[in-house]
Amino acid sequence: MKILTVNAGSSSLKYQLIEMTDESVLCKGGIERIGLKGFSSPNIKHSGINGEVEKKVELADHTEAFNQLMQLLTDKEHGVINSVDEISAVGHRFVHSGTGGSKPCLLNEAKLDSLYADRDLAPLHMPANVSCVRSCMKVMPGVPNVGVFDTYFHSTMPPQAYMYGVAYEDYEKYHVRKYGFHGASHRYVSAKAIEYLKEKKLPAGKIITCHLGNGSSITAVKDGKCVDTSMGMTPLAGMLMGTRSGSVDPFIVDYLGKKRGMTSEETLYYLNKKCGFVGYCGYSDCRDIYRLIAEGDEKARLAMDVFGYQIRKIVGGFATAMNGLDAIIFTGGIGENSADARRDICKDMEFLGAKFDVKASDKAPRGQIAEISTADSKVKMLIVPTNEEIVIARDTREVVYGK
Repeated sequence: MKILTVNAGSSSLKYQLIEMTDESVLCKGGIERIGLKGFSSPNIKHSGINGEVEKKVELADHTEAFNQLMQLLTDKEHGVINSVDEISAVGHRFVHSGTGGSKPCLLNEAKLDSLYADRDLAPLHMPANVSCVRSCMKVMPGVPNVGVFDTYFHSTMPPQAYMYGVAYEDYEKYHVRKYGFHGASHRYVSAKAIEYLKEKKLPAGKIITCHLGNGSSITAVKDGKCVDTSMGMTPLAGMLMGTRSGSVDPFIVDYLGKKRGMTSEETLYYLNKKCGFVGYCGYSDCRDIYRLIAEGDEKARLAMDVFGYQIRKIVGGFATAMNGLDAIIFTGGIGENSADARRDICKDMEFLGAKFDVKASDKAPRGQIAEISTADSKVKMLIVPTNEEIVIARDTREVVYGK
């Protein structure tokens, strides 16, 4: 059984084709600049068991992108299947589930209409997600499409965690509440961490997962279920991120809008795309930021100081909310790969019983679970590589085939 996983953006499409008998990845890749013209560099990158391909193709919409993807999958030289008919189902990552329930489900026109009607809850993502599914239905008629929602793992939060201080009628009428995101990643790494800790006969009832990348979020997981998370009604909330401001005083939206002559939509775009690391020092990638730090750049140093400080505050708050802490997990592009960032984040956490081992972190192998706390640390600190795609593929198989 082969399942295609799809993660669509407004002008992009990331994918993997997974053989579910052994959960091996047959191929993966990305298609960018969908709907754009006049670019010179390759916008399609595909790699698999039969080699790698880079291409530059102007694509008007996601339907053309899917047609291009089907050609890549069945290409005589670099393809991995003989026919599109070999694909049993397609699993789509949705950033938001809207108001119609967050459990993974089959997607039909009625469900897509419902999701699109709730697009105001995720205006940067929902229209692209819906459009991508409809494109897939055109290109692959009859193949089941399943929606897997980032918000699903966070659906176990209690009201005291997801409610805001707005009038209760606004929660009831307009669904103003915390939803949480990066759910597939938090679900995967928390399960892996719990399995690892139990094998070592260590407590695993209260853990905190830190998904740190260009977008970052932290989740409190008690007995395997989410009880709180740092992102909110949208992915803008939480700590400082690559291009996002993180949580700010709501007054700032109006104040900055007036000072900079921006509409509310322009101000929100600014907070999402022009702030965070890039707003401090011009770069959103940690590798560039630490290069600047090595050169003595004070703004770059400040960016990582703020990032680490805010993460430590969230971790401390979640430990209090769970009345204890057994482990802290790091994942995502920064969490897994930046020893410099882990060093900045993990200092001054001894009060929690978490003692960071700098040498273990610096030498941690890529792509493997690694302990980065000292032997006498009461709270274990682990790196756990994430795998959102396999979560999507497993959920898709279960929805379509019940297994």
